[in-house]
Amino acid sequence: MFFFLVLCRGMQASKTENTKKAEPFYWLSVAKQKTSSEIINEARNVLRTVGTRRPFTPTDGQRKLFGSGSLRGPQNRPPSVFSLHASSFDLTESRPVSGVRLSPLDHKPILITSAKDEDSSVFLPKPPAEAAEVRKVSTARACLWRTASLGSIFSAKVVLPNQNKEKLDSEEPAMMMNNPGRSNNNYLAEQRLYTPVNDKSRQLICNDRISVSESEDFMEGTSGKFSFQLRGESDQMKKPGTNSSWPRSSGWKRRVTGLEDETRINEWEEEEVFWRIKILPILHELKKKDNIENLCLACTKLYQALNEGNMLGKQFKRRSELLKILYKLVDIDSDPLCLKLAKIILAMKVDGKNLLSVCKLAFKICRNEKNDYIVQNDRLLDCLLEVLRNEDLHKNDEALLYCVGAIKFMSGNAVLLNEMVNKGAVEMLLQLMKQINNVKENDTYFSNLGHLLVQLTATLRNLADLPPARCQLICSGAASELCVALEQRVNDQDVCTYIVRILSKLSSYNDFCAALADCSRCYTLFLALLNKHQKQQDLVIRIVFILGNLTAKNNQAREQFFKEKGSVNTLTSLFQTYYELDLNAQTWYHDREEKGKKHLKHPSEAEDVMIKLIRVLANLSIHPSVGATLAAAHRVVELLVTVLEYKSVDDCEELVINAATTINNLSYYQVENSVVQDKKLHIAEMLLKLLMSDNMDGVVEAVRVFGNLSQYHEVCDFIMQKKIYKFMIALLDSKNHDVCFSACGVLLNLTVDKNKGAFLMEEGGIGKLVDCLQDFGPADWQLSCLICKTLWNYSENFTSAVSCFGGDTDTLLVLLTSLLDEKLVLDCSLDREGRDSHKLHWEREFKPVAEKLLDRIQSHRSFLTAVPITPF
Repeated sequence: MFFFLVLCRGMQASKTENTKKAEPFYWLSVAKQKTSSEIINEARNVLRTVGTRRPFTPTDGQRKLFGSGSLRGPQNRPPSVFSLHASSFDLTESRPVSGVRLSPLDHKPILITSAKDEDSSVFLPKPPAEAAEVRKVSTARACLWRTASLGSIFSAKVVLPNQNKEKLDSEEPAMMMNNPGRSNNNYLAEQRLYTPVNDKSRQLICNDRISVSESEDFMEGTSGKFSFQLRGESDQMKKPGTNSSWPRSSGWKRRVTGLEDETRINEWEEEEVFWRIKILPILHELKKKDNIENLCLACTKLYQALNEGNMLGKQFKRRSELLKILYKLVDIDSDPLCLKLAKIILAMKVDGKNLLSVCKLAFKICRNEKNDYIVQNDRLLDCLLEVLRNEDLHKNDEALLYCVGAIKFMSGNAVLLNEMVNKGAVEMLLQLMKQINNVKENDTYFSNLGHLLVQLTATLRNLADLPPARCQLICSGAASELCVALEQRVNDQDVCTYIVRILSKLSSYNDFCAALADCSRCYTLFLALLNKHQKQQDLVIRIVFILGNLTAKNNQAREQFFKEKGSVNTLTSLFQTYYELDLNAQTWYHDREEKGKKHLKHPSEAEDVMIKLIRVLANLSIHPSVGATLAAAHRVVELLVTVLEYKSVDDCEELVINAATTINNLSYYQVENSVVQDKKLHIAEMLLKLLMSDNMDGVVEAVRVFGNLSQYHEVCDFIMQKKIYKFMIALLDSKNHDVCFSACGVLLNLTVDKNKGAFLMEEGGIGKLVDCLQDFGPADWQLSCLICKTLWNYSENFTSAVSCFGGDTDTLLVLLTSLLDEKLVLDCSLDREGRDSHKLHWEREFKPVAEKLLDRIQSHRSFLTAVPITPF
């Protein structure tokens, strides 16, 4: 607590010391350099910072993409409400991505025409006899052709050993190429017969020959033959004269390596088997659409099966067919079902229009707060964070908008909020912000990314409430990134509001406040925003609150902000604006009171802004050069006095008390052109209202200001004339050591004038000062020192201790003797550092004054000990 370096007028010398003029106690001494402990403790007696509450941000009653206070018009922002159907998805995009592009073959596969050319177990399949069967083969072949992606055309013939008849399974892909201008003898037919997985006698041997005219350049100079042989779960590639084994696949998906040195082809026979055994039965359940609960259960089983078969992602061959079924289920209006569908679709790594639609689907589900429980249980957050981590900002900015919007809704739930922190959402969001910050204003994406930045900063605002998230934000350099975003989006009020909300939360903590203060341009930026958005109360109040936090404990920040061009003018201009708004509001409230409606107890919006503005001025005034300049600033002092004139402490306690505190700080500076000095009597009159109020905090603040102002004779005369001294003496009974300290400071200054000392005896002040010394004694050496100085000044004109101190003389003698006994008063249960500080205050502050007072009492006591004392 800061206060009174200047309130003391000083104790005068005794009769034996008249040759030496007494010096006021507030004069600075240069004899000794003070220790850090002294400086810290003395700070209580000089100036004080002002605290205040963080601006309250009400929660939106409804989850929306943009809050109710958004300035974005409906035509200038993406919609929060929309309908989603199967038609919202793009079926053509669902086709699987092709495999690795292979290098050209170094040989031309030869179609085997007889058993002599190859193993006798291999022979050509007979062409289908009927047209219907041809169509079956053609359809199946086309399906297989899309999945091969070898860069050239292969055909295979399939034989089943020890069987004379071939069977074509119509539900499995087979391949048949139809090239006009060529004979049927050149067509290469492919067939695949499904057999159970445990049938280890299954055997597939393929021999291919390519003779397509379009591929001649690609295959020029190459010739050769290859064969595939699959037995159970092992594959072998055969080439004339060589044998090479294919590596075993993991799970149900395998990567087949062969065809010379580095050639790769995707083997999917086992995938097809798994599809038939595991996936198709579940899809049949989904097609029934009989019951929502059954559909949800089927989706859960489907996700588990796909995960078991390593079929999640883009490489799954049946991906298109599966996604089409899932898209159709979106038409069923059920949030639990759509949640299951969204999880699977996101896991299939869709992109483009489908990614946007599924992110909208997730957004729609999370928009309903009642779905938070199922969202948490189904771990939708993991899928959305995966999108956040991997998707390209420029290609999928709208999808990311709804993805982050869904995450924002989740952050309104305490359980999901903690889960986000644990899963690294803070770092992901900051990384996304860095990408957005790298987009220049002239870029076509710049405007749309502003919508995304609103969702992102709103989410960070919620995360900033958690201590682990705050640590991550500090360590990840969030302060500088937020300032960059704020500077780039100075014209986007929604983005600015969310960012200053984050900063107002985080700047309440010292470590983040220090990081923000290191951003050299933050003061310029904040002033620019204040000047641009003067009447946007929710934005202004938070920026001013941040400035108050920055200047609360950092002297360098005070100086840096003050030196910014127009800083004080901006503050006074804002003060004037909101003062006028408050005057208009007071007229409205006065009309309400006449109609029997009560006045609001909490500060109005205008009052709240003025409270925060005064706090900045109070904090700035602690810096020596800044404080001296502000004390001479007419506009600043006038506005502070205006608050005391038109507001009572009952109207707005915090505003009035903060104004008094700031005046107290400015009254400390004894500068030639001090406006506080010029208006000291008017200020004293305004403080009298506060002093006579029932608000003890207001009373103490008024007493503190009187402590500084009472060093002027005019104010001392005012105090005596208005009998304010009686109030100060009465405050000595409060048993509150801060109140007693403040009141004693005023009494000390009054006792400097020899003609005013008698008031202490008239009002019983001596006895109350002695009681205070007895009550607080060793607990507060500063207060004890102040009491002794007051008694010293008061006893200057007395030659008898009894006539001076009356019936309290003996009590005072015993008390001073005890307090000067080092062994007695310093034998306490404090730690070493506490004992050292305790002893330092006793030796340097209390002991010198108490010894002189004790000597005076003892020297005067022997003269008139028998003189009767008139009782009061």
